[in-house]
Amino acid sequence: MLRTNTQAEGRVKKSFHVAMADSEGDVRAAQRLRWKVFAEEMGAHLATPEPGLDIDMYDAHCEHLLVRDRDTDEVVGTYRVLGPDAAQRIGGFYSDQEFDLTRLQHLRGRMVELGRSCVHTDYRSGGVITLLWAGLAEYMIKSRHDYLIGCASIGMSDGGHNAAGIWHNVREKHLSPVEWRAFPRCPLPLDALDSVAAPVVPPLIKGYLRAGAYVCGEPAWDPDFNTADLPMLLAMKNLNPAYAKHFLQPDI
Repeated sequence: MLRTNTQAEGRVKKSFHVAMADSEGDVRAAQRLRWKVFAEEMGAHLATPEPGLDIDMYDAHCEHLLVRDRDTDEVVGTYRVLGPDAAQRIGGFYSDQEFDLTRLQHLRGRMVELGRSCVHTDYRSGGVITLLWAGLAEYMIKSRHDYLIGCASIGMSDGGHNAAGIWHNVREKHLSPVEWRAFPRCPLPLDALDSVAAPVVPPLIKGYLRAGAYVCGEPAWDPDFNTADLPMLLAMKNLNPAYAKHFLQPDI
């Protein structure tokens, strides 16, 4: 997989390419970016064997999707992808730590988990996330898997009120069928929060919903990242046709 694209980032045109990591150096570059975003920028408490890199037990079992700035060769965006066979070998998905996924048990053999999504602070105008989505779409087609799951995070610098507002909004239009519900192991205390009337929805969650994803239940609280995490599920058969046309064309 290799796609290239030229996008305007700010006032400067940048050229990018997206591909799966094929070396230990590639993976470490992704882990370095994750550290910068999650630990340095967001203040997450990461249990890692090597400070400066975000490393956990899942990394060795995942594929790592990377977007690089072609001018500098710097990794500026990444997604971690855990396939069903690898998840079975390691004993489950990362999402199993945050949610009871019993009702999705029958989908596990066709389900891919996305995680650790992040984009460098200087590259967040849209081009990088577009390439990441294109790379994921191509991966799903080639691997012939049918479902994407993942935890979509909402920052809690305001104590969780924005997250509560997002939940109350998305449950009206985007809640999954009852047979696909997930249940948080550490629920966000929604009853104790004042829902923001016009919440600010993170771009990643907007992207999932526009693509046709469901929210599978109430948010969980992740104390290490201090985020409220929504369980998301996208059935590829429900992928928004506009997204499919854009992301699955041979050259973007």
